Amino acid sequence: MSVSSSSLPSAEIVARLRAAGCVFAEDEAELLVSTAATADALAAMLERRVAGEPLEHVLGWASFCGLRVHVEPGVFVPRPRTEFLIDRAVALAREVPGRPVVLDMCCGTGAMGAAVAAGLAGRVELHAADLDPAAVRCARRNLPGAHVYRGDLYDPLPPSLRGRVDVLITSPPYVPSESVALLPPEARLHEPRFALDGGEDGLDVVRRVIAAAPIWLTPGGRLLVETSQNQAATTAEAVSSAGLLPRIATSPEYDATTVIGTFIHPAS
Repeated sequence: MSVSSSSLPSAEIVARLRAAGCVFAEDEAELLVSTAATADALAAMLERRVAGEPLEHVLGWASFCGLRVHVEPGVFVPRPRTEFLIDRAVALAREVPGRPVVLDMCCGTGAMGAAVAAGLAGRVELHAADLDPAAVRCARRNLPGAHVYRGDLYDPLPPSLRGRVDVLITSPPYVPSESVALLPPEARLHEPRFALDGGEDGLDVVRRVIAAAPIWLTPGGRLLVETSQNQAATTAEAVSSAGLLPRIATSPEYDATTVIGTFIHPAS
């Protein structure tokens, strides 16, 4: 049950949020009021938000592809632009006969895997992996019935998954190290650096994910990698070098870029 908005006047909440630089102060005030269970909880949440903590961490959830995804403080918050990758992944998974096998690599909260599963109405065998224990804890909550592993990229995956993955989705860190300081404070100060920093050119982790993807993909399987427009060509080259047929998909609406690689098995 949410706290009554009369416990703290909505105009006061909006004014404090606006003074703290929250562009969508009215919307945020409504979310805080509707989420808080008590007046004291609302006051505490407001203090956290005006201090600069991400709204999703304060609420304990993020909205993603129409889903309410559990998010703990200190965990990477799923971005709206990633919904473009989800649209492509669901469309490709629907082409798979029977029950597609989907792997969410660098899964974070598991938001991507949850959105793909929802888009397929649960007709999916879902696996997810991440290195961060807090993220894995969130993913296990957000992905009931899925197989969630903790470890470095593919290391914790069971050998029985090799060569079985129909759709591999990933949004690994791809911000160049020198650009991390330019990120908004909400990300830079409240999300783990290893979830943001992709190395000198931003593609260190991306290359590792791509290089090993053919081991796990089934013939005809697809790899979808979120990246930036500036990094798309280099990412596509890495996809090609791994033996996958690359394609770059972009969306001005989402301001998003996804590189899609199709695994053409040498024997096929």
